[in-house]
Amino acid sequence: MLTKRLGLGLAALAVLLPSAALAQQKRLPTIPPANYDAEQKAAAESFLAARKEPVFGPFEPLMHSPRVAVPTRMLGDYLRFGSAIGTTLSEFEILLISREWSQNYEWSFHAPIALERGISQAKIDAIAAGKRPDGLSADETIIYDFVTELLKTKHVSDAVYAKAQARYGDKGVMDIVGLCGYYSFQAMTLNVAQTPPVPGRPTLTGAKK
Repeated sequence: MLTKRLGLGLAALAVLLPSAALAQQKRLPTIPPANYDAEQKAAAESFLAARKEPVFGPFEPLMHSPRVAVPTRMLGDYLRFGSAIGTTLSEFEILLISREWSQNYEWSFHAPIALERGISQAKIDAIAAGKRPDGLSADETIIYDFVTELLKTKHVSDAVYAKAQARYGDKGVMDIVGLCGYYSFQAMTLNVAQTPPVPGRPTLTGAKK
């Protein structure tokens, strides 16, 4: 009887071990540059030329599909560094998007940048806690209302739209929407890949809201 039970136990273990091993594997793992194919090499070279550093963060999983990675990087070059709302408000918006998606890597990367750009620690902490920060400037109020309404309701009311359009024009409104879409896509990529946050940087407590 003992031998039979032992045999059944080993059989069950043999079935479970492959699943356990797969669960421990990193999703969309970083591809060593030495293993890049021709498209991946070209994507990595264009990334280095544009960003002045090797592929990092969300672009590591994106390298599994270089034809997605390249236009994503190009869109990010504009939205992060040259959007019509400026780099301070764009960093403020990125924090709102990171919080909505509970994205720890994105938060760990951008929270220190937002602080450097002049977003107060109190405002950053409030966003991390899922709360509306006190003392928002007029511009921050417009961005906060537009972005949170779009992300949470999937629509923007006429009143909220009118304020953004009056302040930033049609180009600015489109860039606000573009930032929402771009960083939501990056957050989805990082969440699927289960990319850890940048070591030693602030994270969203518990990540999930």
